[in-house]
Amino acid sequence: MKNIRILTSTSLFDGHDASINIMRRVLQEKGVEIIHLGHNRSALEIVTAAIEEDVHGIAITSYQGGHMEFFTYLRTLLNENGYQHVKIVGGGGGTILPKEALQLEKLGISKIYLPEDGLKLGIEGMIDDVIRICGYELKALQTKKLPALSFEKKIDPRNVARQITLLQNNGVQKTKKKISKNIPIIGLTGTGGAGKSTVCDRLIQYFTIANPSKTIAIVSIDPSKRKTGGALLGDRIRMNAINHSNVFMRSLATRTDKSSISDSIDNVIALCKEEGFDAVIIETAGVGQNDASIVDHVTVPVYVMTPEFGAPTQLEKINMIDYAQIIAINKFDRTGGLDAIIDVRKQFRRSHHSWNADAATMPIFGTIASNYNDPGIQAMYNCLVDIVNEQHAVAWKKLAWSFDYNPNKTPPSLLSTNRKNYLGELVEVIRKNNQWIAEQKSIASKWYCFQEVLTDSSLSKEKKLLEANQLIEQKVDDQVKAIIKEWPQTAKAYQQNSLEYDINGKKIKQVLNFETQSGTTIQKVQLPKFKDWGDIAEWHLKENLPGFFPYTNGVFKFKQGNEDPTRMFAGEGCPERTNLRFHFLSKGQSAIRLSTAFDSVTLYGHDPEKRLDVFGKVGNAGVSIATIDDLKKLYSGLDLNSKSTSVSMTINGPAPILMAQFFNAAIDQACEKYITENKLWPQVNKIIKQLIKENERPEYINLTKDKPLQEWHNGLGLKLLGVSGDQVLPLEVYNEIKKNVLSSVRGTLQADILKEDQAQNTCIFSTEFALKMMGDVQAYFAENKVRHFYSISISGYHIAEAGANPITQLAFTLANGFTYVEYFINRGIAIDDFCHNLSFFFSNGMDPEYAVIGRVARRIWSRVLKYKYNANERSQKLKYHIQTSGRSLHAQEINFNDIRTTLQALYAIYDQCNSLHTNAYDEAITTPTEESVRRALAIQLIINKELGTTKVENFQQGSFLITELTDLVEEAVLAEFDRINQRGGVLGAMERMYQRTKIQEESLAYETKKHNGEIPIIGVNSFLNMTEDKNIDQQAIFRSSNFEQNLQIKNVTSFKKRNKEQSKTYLNQLQQAAINNENIFAILMEAVKYCSLGQISNALYQIGGKYSRNL
Repeated sequence: MKNIRILTSTSLFDGHDASINIMRRVLQEKGVEIIHLGHNRSALEIVTAAIEEDVHGIAITSYQGGHMEFFTYLRTLLNENGYQHVKIVGGGGGTILPKEALQLEKLGISKIYLPEDGLKLGIEGMIDDVIRICGYELKALQTKKLPALSFEKKIDPRNVARQITLLQNNGVQKTKKKISKNIPIIGLTGTGGAGKSTVCDRLIQYFTIANPSKTIAIVSIDPSKRKTGGALLGDRIRMNAINHSNVFMRSLATRTDKSSISDSIDNVIALCKEEGFDAVIIETAGVGQNDASIVDHVTVPVYVMTPEFGAPTQLEKINMIDYAQIIAINKFDRTGGLDAIIDVRKQFRRSHHSWNADAATMPIFGTIASNYNDPGIQAMYNCLVDIVNEQHAVAWKKLAWSFDYNPNKTPPSLLSTNRKNYLGELVEVIRKNNQWIAEQKSIASKWYCFQEVLTDSSLSKEKKLLEANQLIEQKVDDQVKAIIKEWPQTAKAYQQNSLEYDINGKKIKQVLNFETQSGTTIQKVQLPKFKDWGDIAEWHLKENLPGFFPYTNGVFKFKQGNEDPTRMFAGEGCPERTNLRFHFLSKGQSAIRLSTAFDSVTLYGHDPEKRLDVFGKVGNAGVSIATIDDLKKLYSGLDLNSKSTSVSMTINGPAPILMAQFFNAAIDQACEKYITENKLWPQVNKIIKQLIKENERPEYINLTKDKPLQEWHNGLGLKLLGVSGDQVLPLEVYNEIKKNVLSSVRGTLQADILKEDQAQNTCIFSTEFALKMMGDVQAYFAENKVRHFYSISISGYHIAEAGANPITQLAFTLANGFTYVEYFINRGIAIDDFCHNLSFFFSNGMDPEYAVIGRVARRIWSRVLKYKYNANERSQKLKYHIQTSGRSLHAQEINFNDIRTTLQALYAIYDQCNSLHTNAYDEAITTPTEESVRRALAIQLIINKELGTTKVENFQQGSFLITELTDLVEEAVLAEFDRINQRGGVLGAMERMYQRTKIQEESLAYETKKHNGEIPIIGVNSFLNMTEDKNIDQQAIFRSSNFEQNLQIKNVTSFKKRNKEQSKTYLNQLQQAAINNENIFAILMEAVKYCSLGQISNALYQIGGKYSRNL
């Protein structure tokens, strides 16, 4: 059957869109018209789109838990709106159990695909099955039998949506009623990739804000593929403003390769008029220079272009300049933006014969539609209002606020305009350094040969030899001479029983050897046996001892004897549940290194609520945190201000909000200790009682059935629940405590918004605004001397999880890191005031390149920071965290996962990672259970405590393979830097979706090889156990309880009620700080005391905008 339309999306609060992207691409190639919504879509958004787009089926992936509630709610919404005919198919890897799939299919879900289906059918087989399920004919709706619409829409979309379908499918001609309403029909056309959809989204946003009573329909057209008939109807994914009761949107395929518009467009416009819409926007497919076909169908043609049109003479060939009433030069911040304005004005004057027109009044606007509050778009909207009102005698309203639009000036960019080639410069630094090392090695080797020859007494006075020796010696760099001179003494020092060295002015005595059970004495640092000075010089310049530049084998001279790199991972249910797990994992450990996973509701900056697609995700696949009281409970009983405690938080979009909560929790713990030490609790408790008044005070629920709280919890962090330290202590005392805490607290926040845009998708704010907040955080850190907390964990883990190979992971991650360096420097922060706050986060898989991922990262980073940015020694030291691969966790033969994890952990420990998180074997299907996470922790402890070779500080050094791999991977990373640089650096490449596309292609390549057996996966596609009962339903799993989910909803409701008045003040302050370009994080530090996560996110959306999704 032809013309099947399928909507593809992930579920709400789910950023794992790699698999659905693969699926929609194959569906397109099979001839299906795809309406792709991307990631993080609510059930209502999907149902609204399904009705307006009149689809045959919906394909959903759900990897973040809550799938039972989500699919059930989706089916319910469709049914109660009369759309029982729409098929739903879905999948979620191992997270959806077979018994849950059967239950959902009984509720009306057509098919839930399990991992076994993928292995049996392959990608193409599953796609053929989806097409079979959705292969039915859509007929005329019996509108009188339809139930009332269950969601708010000023104009019911169901009838007009089906009429458009029948028009396209059957060419049915509507009997045109006489319509006297003179509504504007706006035609938005332009070159492919000019940003028409984003321009359209902004215009809709401003239209609905300024004209709250008016309705508008958008008809967006994309081209059909000539060969297959399939189409990617991808405009809807970019639009946020369409989620409004006054807006209708329909995507059309051209169903021809000869036009940028659909043959049925006039009838579609007539239908929209009949339904009573106040305006219609037609957005065409990308057009060429000669295409002005939209002009025949609209009343107000608008042309969108970019500055990259070539020579000014090319403008003479663009037909739309003759007809356009408004021209937007979008992506105005690109090179040539100002020249483009001038050139287009000249051509517009000629084309419209406006010889005497004032250039400043011409309807030509430099716009950056991707920027939320772009003044160019705002000026363009107001111009459109003037044109529409004059032509159609209507009364559209302009924007009520003022803005500063200057077409003769491009806005400041995130990176300095003269630093666009920064990655190219970094590559040049590394390659020049490598060349210099090779040259010095050769020279030093020759010098060594001369010295050896000259030791022969018969040759020691040979004039020519002495002269040649002198010439060679002159070519040896002073640094190399110093290395050669000092090496014998250094080598001797490391052969002793102990070594005394200095750390921050403190003398440390380090034992240098250990004795095995057999009585063998082994030195902890193994030294090369080189004699040749060239080899010695090269080893120092490219490898060196642990703790010495370029830090190839680690940034510390010796491992911390009392602190393993072990991370104690937890994240489930309510804060009390995860706190209990933290206490269980850290019991008896000399250092507490907590790693926190948050549920997807928190990851997307939302508060828990009863709505079913939200409710199902509360506390699943992570801990639910909505308020500062939640965070205080989460880490209670664990001293956040101890030097032996550090906390890692895996969160990105709302990271600044969670960071402010964390800092305040640490500060209030310190306040509690101060109050206890000074015996102030009697008067403090009186103040708390006055502050709480009649409101319910937050309390910690002890979830252990057999132990009183006092037996395992010291109560730290719970005595100031519901209040803040500054409310109960004198301000000068509180400020001193705050200062001390900020200077000493240890931890890591992921907060890497670049990789989220490229791979994982837990972006919530516009990219520009998110980066602005990251800059605000770093500026606050520099000002308040936050020295021991990593403000960003620049992450490759999620790039790898989305499908990237190890070299792509490393290259993209380092490139992102250098982009942050450039951005913070452009913000005016000195390099040594922020570099110590940066850390990295990589995934370890099974490929050989993972054995050297840390070595290569450290060597590149240190040399660039030293030679390019003149950073100090601390800034040169790249510190990184490793998490074993989640992608290598399989639902089949689940116990084998621990074997893979052990091997990956061994890679990481040998490569001197600074901290390590080993995944639990059951994470393929569930949040880790207490038993599985203990086993995961034991993997690290056994390697570190029992495996003898890990007592050696530089086990890998000297291996031919490791040395070769390090050089090969380094060069591969530099080559990837070159490719990114050619696309305008990281931000330019992101705009062209280079990173996302590469990751998706590598993901598809891996999945294909896995399916056909080219990559053997033991227990999955080879070495299969034919006798074992494969029923995964018997596996112990964690699902958040209804009690804990309802508890979180109750708690956040109480918090909002208790702080109702104060929250208004601080939310307003946040918005004003954003508008005035002030430091938002400074306000956040106060706002989180009275405002919930969701309240803050929603307030900032109104100023900074929501994230615009990409395909």
